[in-house]
Amino acid sequence: MEATVEVTGLRKRYGPAVALDGMTFTVAPGLVTAFVGPNGAGKSTTMRVILGLDRADEGSALVGGRWYRDLRQPLRHLGALLDPAALHPARRGRDHLLWLARSQALPTGRVDEVLRLTGLESAARRRTGGYSLGMRQRLGIAAALLGDPPVLILDEPFNGLDPEGIVWMRGFLRALAAEGRAILVSSHLMSELQDTAGHLVVVGRGRVVADTGVAELIAAASGDRVTLRTVERTEAMTVLAGAGATVTVTDRETLTVSGLPAGRVVALLNEAGLPFSEVSAHRATLEEAYMELTRDAVEFRAPRPEAAR
Repeated sequence: MEATVEVTGLRKRYGPAVALDGMTFTVAPGLVTAFVGPNGAGKSTTMRVILGLDRADEGSALVGGRWYRDLRQPLRHLGALLDPAALHPARRGRDHLLWLARSQALPTGRVDEVLRLTGLESAARRRTGGYSLGMRQRLGIAAALLGDPPVLILDEPFNGLDPEGIVWMRGFLRALAAEGRAILVSSHLMSELQDTAGHLVVVGRGRVVADTGVAELIAAASGDRVTLRTVERTEAMTVLAGAGATVTVTDRETLTVSGLPAGRVVALLNEAGLPFSEVSAHRATLEEAYMELTRDAVEFRAPRPEAAR
């Protein structure tokens, strides 16, 4: 079943606008690869090129070594969810999947399998016009899985899901990757990707900014910082700065300390008789790491609230 998506040197212009500027990355089997970047970074164009919906000016986007347009029964090779709203509102959910299955000469029994996998059995005979966004997302996932493909491409699959649905989606994507599938997930929800993805491709202005493991990126973004929680914030800042640390205020009782290991921070506070409730190695979030990487790639930037005032 194993297959890989290889994107190499994609370039694409829409008139004077550069959408893709040498986009290059690989989606490997057995991993959920997060595909992230600011609006206008080239994510949607890249996915459309992979799926043969747009043609690149240069470069290649191959699925298992072949262009999507050359795949026979493409749903057996790659399943995709780009727009969950692309449904006939009068068609029932099960009929929508039956139509797709027959168009690809897939066994109709697979329809009921994917309805069960995505938790849509009870809504299968309802018209899709009455589906919530979360239900349409699940139906889109079911359609992507119809051919039991080794590659999945999903655009914003967490949108519209309630908390239970988000937890389900996280576990479902990890389980699909554990089966050996190559999964590319585009999303703006960094907190969900942090708990789901093993690899990360960050893009900006049509090119790859970072291509790395999620754990490695978070470790690098965390650096040597220490989180300190104390009610004696001002006094602690004075003591630690005097020892050569750089100290910033995180909130009313929390400081971030750079330049001193956690053990040294504890020793200095004890010597000064200052109380503290926490001293721990700082662990950055994926959102922090992402914001730092894409700081110069954002196309539109609003002023901070205090600046706006």
